[in-house]
Order: sequence, then structure tokens, then C-alpha cells
Amino acid sequence: MTTRILLASTLYGAATLAAALDSERFAPADRTVLLVANNAATPETTPSLDTMPGFGRLRDRFDDVLSWNEAISPFHPGGWSPRADDIPLWERYLRLLWNLGDDDVELAVESIQVNPAGAVAKIFTGAPVDVYADGLMSYGPTRNKIDPLVGTRVRRLLHLDLVPGLRPLLLTEFGVEPEIVPTEAFVKVLAELGDTADALPALPDEPALLLGQYLSALDILSAEEEEDLHVRMMRGAVELGHRSLVFKPHPTAPARWSRTLEKEAERLGAELTVLDTPVLAEVLYQRIRPALVVGCFSTALLTASALYGIPVARVGTGTLLDRLTPYQNSNRVPVTIVDALLPDLADRAGVASQEQGTSVAELTELLRTVGFAMQAKIYPALRPEAEGYLARRLDDHTWRYFKRRRLTSLGLPGAVPAQLAFLPRNAAVRRVVRRARSFKRAALR
Repeated sequence: MTTRILLASTLYGAATLAAALDSERFAPADRTVLLVANNAATPETTPSLDTMPGFGRLRDRFDDVLSWNEAISPFHPGGWSPRADDIPLWERYLRLLWNLGDDDVELAVESIQVNPAGAVAKIFTGAPVDVYADGLMSYGPTRNKIDPLVGTRVRRLLHLDLVPGLRPLLLTEFGVEPEIVPTEAFVKVLAELGDTADALPALPDEPALLLGQYLSALDILSAEEEEDLHVRMMRGAVELGHRSLVFKPHPTAPARWSRTLEKEAERLGAELTVLDTPVLAEVLYQRIRPALVVGCFSTALLTASALYGIPVARVGTGTLLDRLTPYQNSNRVPVTIVDALLPDLADRAGVASQEQGTSVAELTELLRTVGFAMQAKIYPALRPEAEGYLARRLDDHTWRYFKRRRLTSLGLPGAVPAQLAFLPRNAAVRRVVRRARSFKRAALR
């Protein structure tokens, strides 16, 4: 007997798995289990994906739906991982709890570099692992060094073709090959979810759809700055001639942000509808067919453009590229992709034409260089490519994707004047710098 456990924390991820099952990207198994993880900061007050509108349409693809939160309670899924000595006990416990018996277990998880995916993969020692990507981060580097006992078990990376022609970098350090989940299968699954949109309030047809992301919760922006970002979305859409607007806030965002937008809409003479119902943006694409989708760096911008042919525009990516810390922040890759490909909301001609800001070939070079700068120790083989790109392409525009301090620490072109380029790699210089830093820290104590 073989039991396949599919781990998901979002409805979008569950839809991706459903599309992979429908398109036979998984071999037949005797039992297919959907393991639901609620990674919200306070999962007790946040609905899990299996309670969201539309999940019922996905339910029949799975023999059982189980809760990871219940299995490890009172621990939080995002912060808990088993101690090495306890792994055999946890596997025995879960096999008993989930009626796995002596079944062979296969796993399909998201974001294996962090918990809960990392914890599940560790507990089922020896189980083969498929990783699936439900967003843009798969085009970037693995954010943390993965235990080889886990990484070498990964067979493939399933991903949506959100940027046709762009190849994911994630997990390539283990030789993992990417495999595309067919777009038509994913769109078909989303159409099923769209059939459940009766629970939505009355919405205008063909409005400008504004997507909120709650970036202040990630400490990327302050609450006031994010509130201002939403106002900029609205003003930009109105300046382009849109008078009918729908704002889709993040489910956990403060209600006062919606009130601020309502006041601004009244001042601008626009009609604003705030959608409080938790629903995928892709369901709205089918239900109201927006005339324009505006966001910061949400994956939904790419699904609107690539899967539905809806015009899109970005706001605030320049600020985020500057603010993201440390440089290795995994959000850097989605922000870079959106900034490089999609038109700025203030660029009226760009929004009208919807031409890509850069070619896929150029974007590939850029992302491999950014990926090396983010995780040089994980991808040392990318150094020659990164040096070549920076030597040829670093200019006033591409500087936005890099930090001089990061380039200096890695000894890459552009960090310091050419005549001083030997300094970052000089062992004696590095020792002097380390001693100076240690003296500085001692003096501050």
C-alpha cells in the first residue's frame, strides 16, 4: 500500500495540487491525503483553507483531509520541528493517528526549506518528496541550506508556468528538475472555484481590482506606508480613467485601511467596493473580469496577465527593492520579477501597451545573478555568470536590483572601483576588517 500525503497551507496551493492530480502529474496511489496547515500568526482566529469558499469543489480529489495543526497542537506549524532524537517517535505517532500502518509514504510539500514542510519531510525519513511551487519564489534560490538527507530525496519541482520560458532556480543545487503543471488544468480547477462565487456580494463588472498584501506584517513597510501604498493604487487607477474600483484586502489586514480608502474614493469621485469575503483573486478574474489589476508584487498579478490576459500594473516595487532586508530576503525574487516585467501604474503608455519590460532571456540572467548574490554559498557555480552579468549590464536601471554592500562582501563587479577590486577577496584585508568590527563591538558594550 502507498499513501501519498499532500501538504497545503493555502487554497491556491490546494488548487495547484488538484491541477497536478487532474493532469496525472502524480502516479496512482492507494490513498491520497490532503494535509492542511494553517500558518497564520494566530491560527485559532484565522480560517484554514478547508473551510474557505470553494474548497468543497476540490474535496473529492482526496481520500482524506487531515489537520497538521491538530496533530502537533499546541505547537505552531511555522515554528515547530521535531528534535532529531524524537523523529522515530513522531513517525510512529503520526502513522497511528492517520491510520497509515506500514504503508509506503510519498510526500508532496511546498516551501521545503521552512516549516511545516521541512518538519513533515524530516519525520517521514526516507519517503520520496515532490516539491510544488504555488508562487513566484520558485524562480529564485533556495532560501536556506537544506539538510542533504532531505534535499537528496526531492525528485522534482512542480510549478505553474507563470512566466513562460523562465526556468526555476529553486533546489537546482540538488539537481532537481522542474516540471510544469499544465496551465489548462490549473485554469480548469480555478473555473470550478469560480462556480462557487455565489457567496460573494454584488460587485461591479470590469472594475479596476486593487490587491492588498499586508506587507507591514512582514516588517517590510510600516502600517502607514502600506496604507499610503493602497491610496496610491487607487489614485493611479482613477488617473487612468477607472471610476469603478474593487479593493481586495489581505484577510488579516486592519479594517481601518478600508475606511481610509473609502474616504479617498469619495474625495476622488470614484465608486469603491471593499471585498471582505476570503476568496482567491483568480475567482474574481472570472466573476467580474477586471479591466485592470493593480498590486505590489502579488503572484496574482502574474496569473492575471499570463493565465487570463488581463491588463496589470505594479506599485511600490522600487521602494520594496530598497527596503528588503537582509539582501537574502526571499521576497526579493518576486519583487524583482514583477518590477522587471510589469508596467508601473504611473506609466500610462506602458499600462496601455502591456509590453514586457524585459525579455525572458534577460530576466533569466538577472535572476541567476540576484540568486547568486542572495545565496552565494548554496550556488557557488553561478559566480562566473554573476560576474559576467554585472560587468556587462550594471547600469542606472539594474542597480535597483543590487546592493553595493552585498556586492562588496562577495567580491563582485560594481562593488568598488576597478583598481580596488582585489580588496574584498584579500584575506589580509578581511582579517583587518573583522578585527576592527570586533573592537567596535567591544567599545559599544
